[in-house]
Amino acid sequence: MTILQTARLLLRRPREDDLEAFFAIMSDPRAMRYWSTLPHASLDVTREWLARKIERTAAGGEDFCIEFEGRLIGEVGAGRLPDFGFMLHPDFWGQGLATEASRACIAHIFATHDVPALKADVDPRNVASLAVLKNLGFVVTGTAKDTFLLGDEWCDSVYLERERPRGDP
Repeated sequence: MTILQTARLLLRRPREDDLEAFFAIMSDPRAMRYWSTLPHASLDVTREWLARKIERTAAGGEDFCIEFEGRLIGEVGAGRLPDFGFMLHPDFWGQGLATEASRACIAHIFATHDVPALKADVDPRNVASLAVLKNLGFVVTGTAKDTFLLGDEWCDSVYLERERPRGDP
């Protein structure tokens, strides 16, 4: 089982016993504001989401749970390579934790997978996530209007890409 350690974080694979911690994040409207689904209305919704995440990881995806001080506070990775993303519980926003987790995850992905680049799809209103991605070396490659329907609201997309560092195979 792959475990990544940073100065403040432990990144580990998702498990079934992460259900309640993920529900606490995914039922929070603040955390889900720019996600591709509405906040989870029940543990059953999160249970299905988590089961898919565990299956993707078992099939070679790169999903990691983010633990801070022994508590699961979010997720980071590319469960469907090369699509990269992250989410944190709002109580932990603004502390550099998404950047720290993402740096470790990106380095791991490029060290273990032959992918030329990672890609991200972000709602353009999600200024904080766009700033994190740009800080990580992602660059905008395009935009699109009305890419997905979230409840009764059409959302747009900004597409970004982070190339494999030069010198890496």
